[in-house]
Amino acid sequence: MITTGSVLTLFLAKAFGGYMLAAGLSGLTMRKRWVKIIDEMKASAAISYLAGIVVFAIGCCVVGFHSFWTDPLAVLITLIGWGAILEGVLFLVMPGLILQYSASLLRPAAVPFIAGLAGGAGLALFIVGLFG
Repeated sequence: MITTGSVLTLFLAKAFGGYMLAAGLSGLTMRKRWVKIIDEMKASAAISYLAGIVVFAIGCCVVGFHSFWTDPLAVLITLIGWGAILEGVLFLVMPGLILQYSASLLRPAAVPFIAGLAGGAGLALFIVGLFG
């Protein structure tokens, strides 16, 4: 069992895990909705720019308040924050690249694998956050 001394680490593990689980289930049950979201983001510079701002801000908050390198779970949460910063920057400066990549993940053959991976990882992260 992974242990951590930080209540914040456990909270963020549950939050990110719950989000990833919900995203995975959504991908499995509503693939067409995800395709529509990507298509609308490609069509609207404002939406993709705002998405970049939000993701960048979330990443900055995570890294700003949780830059812990003390145990494996803390490192994972901190890396998720850094990943969000990178994703936000890409949305701001190269939205076409990240949206093209996102669209490639929504191919019918890839969706069950990607959604299952996200959901499974989310469930594991959530459980670790609960029992830390």
